[in-house]
Amino acid sequence: MTAITAGQLAVNIYENRQALGQAAATMAAQQIKELLQQQPVVNIIFAAAGSQLEFLAALIREDLEWNRVQAFHMDEYMGLPDGHPQLFSNFLREKIFGKVSFKNIFYINGQATDIHTECSRYAALLKTNPVDITFMGIGENAHLAFNDPHVALFNDSKLVKIVDLDEACKQQQVNEGCFSQPADVPPYAYTLTIPALLNAKYIYCMVPGATKAQAVYHTLKNDISEKYPSTILREHENTTMFLDKESAALII
Repeated sequence: MTAITAGQLAVNIYENRQALGQAAATMAAQQIKELLQQQPVVNIIFAAAGSQLEFLAALIREDLEWNRVQAFHMDEYMGLPDGHPQLFSNFLREKIFGKVSFKNIFYINGQATDIHTECSRYAALLKTNPVDITFMGIGENAHLAFNDPHVALFNDSKLVKIVDLDEACKQQQVNEGCFSQPADVPPYAYTLTIPALLNAKYIYCMVPGATKAQAVYHTLKNDISEKYPSTILREHENTTMFLDKESAALII
């Protein structure tokens, strides 16, 4: 493992995706255990993406008091029918939410008829249950959740909002095998805003794969700006980014 820093951001580089996922899970599990020694419940935001697969598979093998953990997820498509395989809630239910016994799982309702009420409902849950940890990746366009560059606001007044997805974001969904063509990707989604994600005391950011190499370069090397939303991670005091050799190719 190679360790570097960018601002306050710690960056660990591993040989491959499996080593990355295991290291992130081990570190995250230790942090959860430490928090549970200090408080009755730990609140965690999870990401639904291919970048999280190895990490989630390793995390569910950790010996944790899951019945003292409450789960949120960071985004959800609008307009897909309940049970649709590409819903992020279904992804997370398959990979982790349905495999361990959480105290509570708070789902975004992508089928809600009143979208503004749904945003307010989920924001209220985040306020009532302050987030301890965010598990995330970054997009090929350097987005965090669905905060693509054209809608990303570092000082967003909202915790949850509706956004339209840019073309690079839609193409990433195709690249990851979620949809056959960009036109099939829902044009709108719910997303937790950048302040909502960064309110966490600790952030673990898992970014494997060659398709993320350019975004990693921008994250670590470009000026901190909403043009590359993930650059803001360099200002969070307890964030660790986990890379493999492919995603780190342009910085090492």
